[in-house]
Amino acid sequence: GPVAYAFLIIATLISLFPLYWTVVAASRTGTELDTPPTPLLPGSHLIENLHIVWDQVDMTKALINSTIVASLVALSTVMFATLAGFAFARLQFRGRNALLTVVVATMTIPPQLTVIPLYQIITDVGWVGHVQSVILPSLVAAFGVFFMRQYLAEALPVELVEAARVDGAHSLRIIWHVVFPIARPAMAVLGMLVFVQSWNDFFWPFIALNQQNPTVQVALAGLGSGDHTIDHAVVVCGALIATLPLLLVFAVLGKHIVGGITAGAVKS
Repeated sequence: GPVAYAFLIIATLISLFPLYWTVVAASRTGTELDTPPTPLLPGSHLIENLHIVWDQVDMTKALINSTIVASLVALSTVMFATLAGFAFARLQFRGRNALLTVVVATMTIPPQLTVIPLYQIITDVGWVGHVQSVILPSLVAAFGVFFMRQYLAEALPVELVEAARVDGAHSLRIIWHVVFPIARPAMAVLGMLVFVQSWNDFFWPFIALNQQNPTVQVALAGLGSGDHTIDHAVVVCGALIATLPLLLVFAVLGKHIVGGITAGAVKS
């Protein structure tokens, strides 16, 4: 009814306000942002701030690097997590439950504990400042394995796998023709989550990379500073640039993800 629509409109406006204010702040000067009252209408300095962003950091390379890193990490995580999730959900092997427990337990380890040994490794192989130092440690995640295992345990009937084996299908054929089609909705969701997480990751890329070969988040760390002050308008402008690709990904893939989830629910 009207109350539900009114509630949805209000919730939508509240959700969109941070993005709107980012556009407002990115189009103002640092002085205008630092001087009360806070502006609520867009200004005329957006193009000027964009030029400052590109002058201060190599944002083009940062966008390319982040796209490469996030895409490869998302793709590898989805593939490996789906294979591992299928193994944990439907294959019988000794120590399966114990191994799954170990995988889930690794989620409790703070990433800060692995920084020193990981940095020593990439230093030894000469990867400091190179994007592979960010990609390779993130090729698979315990959360992705657990996520896909839980999904396949519910969505993939044991009888379907057994029927495929009776028909003479080997494991790779079962994975390609049975597991992947059924797991596609969860794979899409996991890919989106991992892409966003990898795009927004700052801690490890800031340690492993530098301003000569940055990801977007590393580049943002070098914005706006000068003369012992920080130009917040330039920083927010950089953040706006970093947000736009994510909005584009959601705009392109959002309907496909929702459609896949809906189709999977109907089939089940």
